[in-house]
Amino acid sequence: MKKNNEARLFGAHMPIGGGVENAPLSGKKTGCAVMQIFTKNSNQWKAKNLEPSSVEKYLKNLGESGIKAVASHDSYLINLGSPNPVLREKSLAAFIDEIERAALLKIPFLVFHPGSHLGSGEEAGLDAVAECMNKAISATKKHPDVMLVIETTAGQGTNLGYKFEHIARLIDGVKDQGRVGVCLDTCHVFAAGYDIRTEAGYKKTFAEFDRIIGLDKLVFFHVNDSKKDFGSRVDRHEHIGKGFIGEKAFELLVNDKRFFKIPMALETPKEADLKEDVENLATLRRLAGIS
Repeated sequence: MKKNNEARLFGAHMPIGGGVENAPLSGKKTGCAVMQIFTKNSNQWKAKNLEPSSVEKYLKNLGESGIKAVASHDSYLINLGSPNPVLREKSLAAFIDEIERAALLKIPFLVFHPGSHLGSGEEAGLDAVAECMNKAISATKKHPDVMLVIETTAGQGTNLGYKFEHIARLIDGVKDQGRVGVCLDTCHVFAAGYDIRTEAGYKKTFAEFDRIIGLDKLVFFHVNDSKKDFGSRVDRHEHIGKGFIGEKAFELLVNDKRFFKIPMALETPKEADLKEDVENLATLRRLAGIS
């Protein structure tokens, strides 16, 4: 495979311990050109408002970090597909807050899981998610620069978003198409039954994505290997090349010229010193032929 020394947008999810302003410092230390963060504790509904001083420090640190692209990820508690109207409204309010926090930090992408239908069925669940997306976009018209980025899922339990058709249906259900994009998670699509391990499988997967969703909607990647085998419908991330996907798929991805300008963030296991991120980023650069 012909390698190209052109710079790519590789990075990782960074911790926000001690405040969001510390995330760009960690990203710089780790050698990230891309960073994903939570803007609040991901396992809590409510959070304190972001302090103006914290926002100012974050933007200053980001400007000095060399990081070129940032995404925030929404809380794990949010379920826009819930059949329970109380929980769905609570989720919608939290989702709108996530958009507003991203806007404060000048983060252009809010990556989110579509949610789970919890027994109401996929059609009803997808309709509920699309309705919530429209409401959230309406409520945040003053923040047109924050794109809602639907993440492909592994399809655990009653999760929505494990088929490209689910994602396409959500996009079609949104009135303001300019506010919606897609994040492809390599572990999730593999677990959901899209085999990217070989060149033929890789090409077939992205041809299908293009036909059903459109590559023009692909704005972000989560690059993760998988602890579980193909089609497991289980979401467990592994270090690049150390899981069931293997290096070949990632070599194909990082050398695909269509995606050179699309940010790619690791969500692989790590300790507090982020050593594993440094190692996984080095693997991606090696596969891309970047010294």
